[in-house]
Amino acid sequence: MTKTNLITGFLGSGKTTTILHLLANKDPAEKWAVLVNEFGEVGIDGALLADTGALLKEIPGGCMCCVNGLPMQVGLNTLLRQGKPDRLLIEPTGLGHPKQILDMLTAPVYEPWIDLRATLCLLDARQLLDEQYLNNDNFRDQLAAADIIIANKQDRADDAAVKALQQWQENMGDERQLITATQGQIDVALLDAPRRNTRELPSSPDHVHAHPSSRGLAALNLASHQRWRRSLNQGQGYHACGWIFDSETVFDTIGLLEWARLAPVDRVKGVMRIPEGLVRINRQGMDFHIETQNVAPPDSRIELIHNDQPDWNALQSSLLKIRLS
Repeated sequence: MTKTNLITGFLGSGKTTTILHLLANKDPAEKWAVLVNEFGEVGIDGALLADTGALLKEIPGGCMCCVNGLPMQVGLNTLLRQGKPDRLLIEPTGLGHPKQILDMLTAPVYEPWIDLRATLCLLDARQLLDEQYLNNDNFRDQLAAADIIIANKQDRADDAAVKALQQWQENMGDERQLITATQGQIDVALLDAPRRNTRELPSSPDHVHAHPSSRGLAALNLASHQRWRRSLNQGQGYHACGWIFDSETVFDTIGLLEWARLAPVDRVKGVMRIPEGLVRINRQGMDFHIETQNVAPPDSRIELIHNDQPDWNALQSSLLKIRLS
């Protein structure tokens, strides 16, 4: 049986960073796998996790937690039966609802395959100060479904956020573990905690989104004749736009970083090719983190998510202008 953990958390809470930390600190004798899902269709998290040595399957377009769950079943079955990992980490989109995923993982058909351990939910305490999050069913239910709650980004939490976290913990009304962390640096041993939280969750009334076409996982790649393409998705009150560029496309470093910093959206995430190699971009609100490496990625991918529909054409036009010939 494969030890399995669900790693949830709303947009920008630090799920991928936490998984990268866990993979870097796992027992080197173990084989781990990651099943990752994103709201958009261009596969940013897959690009970030590609060099970790873990087995990886991606599900584009926010489909992992649909009721029928077919994309998830395909990816899950492939990893379990062909990869036979010692541990499986499942990262749903930050806009995903946990009920359908947990229902599937606990179904009788997976009993011989899955040893379901603790569900971890990442939380940015500053989100507790924003009615936009507090009124979101998926945000509340992700926290309700968790066995362990990781209050991440403590280095960014101000006094008001710390106080809100303390008040929220007092109001939880149960004995679930709450752990503070910075940059997803948590103890790998937490993954072996048992699943204790079996409370019944409602299905989210907002769980509606546009489904990608039958392209499936091929949506993550460019056709042979394409230099770049754009993909759109929307649902649960959010809009996403992502771009993929071929391996020959290089971006002006300063221009790209300014474009990402100033884009009028909630969320920016990307792995992009620049003259120096690659830059990883991660922006949530005003929090802007970049990391560069002197190796070139196989392609460039960037995605924007917002709770309204920006002028994607204007953003695209300015992005195309900062390509280097």
